[in-house]
Amino acid sequence: MSPTLMAVLAHPDDESLGFGGVIARYTSEGARVALVTATRGDRGRFHGEPAGSATHPGAAALARIREDELRQAAATLGVADLTILDYGDQALDAAPAGDVVAEIARHVRRVRPDVVVTFGPEGGYGHPDHIAISQFTTAAVIAAGAAGDSALAARGADPPHRVAKLYYLAWDERTWAAYQEAFRTLVSTVDGVSRQATPWPSWAITTVVDTRAVWPTVWRAVNCHASQVSAYERLARLTPDHHEALWGAQSFYRVFSLVNGGRRRETDLFEGVR
Repeated sequence: MSPTLMAVLAHPDDESLGFGGVIARYTSEGARVALVTATRGDRGRFHGEPAGSATHPGAAALARIREDELRQAAATLGVADLTILDYGDQALDAAPAGDVVAEIARHVRRVRPDVVVTFGPEGGYGHPDHIAISQFTTAAVIAAGAAGDSALAARGADPPHRVAKLYYLAWDERTWAAYQEAFRTLVSTVDGVSRQATPWPSWAITTVVDTRAVWPTVWRAVNCHASQVSAYERLARLTPDHHEALWGAQSFYRVFSLVNGGRRRETDLFEGVR
């Protein structure tokens, strides 16, 4: 039986820019991949223009555009099961925690994945939505395996399901440098404080998956998000080292595993599961 991977993320384009390598690799190898996206990204920019500008289509129209882009990207990556939860973009941390956790847990029970991936607790570059989805997903994986949860029962959830492994995205300094050279310096201003990318130390990365063979597929998926990515021309100026860092591998921190452990670095998210 083919293994199942579930990615639980915050916005349309997270699946391509953040997790596209592992999604494309595992679907190409016959694994089933499910994607849960918490928002429609309706408060984002449109071709670089902020909300309220003359060329911005408005939140409702942007939500429709980004949902369509997400569906195209998911199909390009080979995602078999796509769910959009429709929580508020740039306000996910303000959503009722119990409701979000129960909704994610319901989909975990429905899909019954072996492995779940999401953002790390730092949210990559401090984005509150990324931090929130990390917290909600972690709690949901626990809730999905517990019997007697009244919130899940009220939603007609399937029987409990224990996820074998949970991972956080864990980019090191080299990968972040390549990403920001290719696209832009990512900054999130929260409560008047500017947050930027927080690389993981190399020693904390438990898992590095080789994704060199699928980067053309990932790039096609990235291009599906035309309303968001406006720095493609910078790719032509990347050094070979940056290309390798950007497309060659994806790294993770293994939060827990019921099937394997130890200090040896993994090369497969499904290690111990297959």
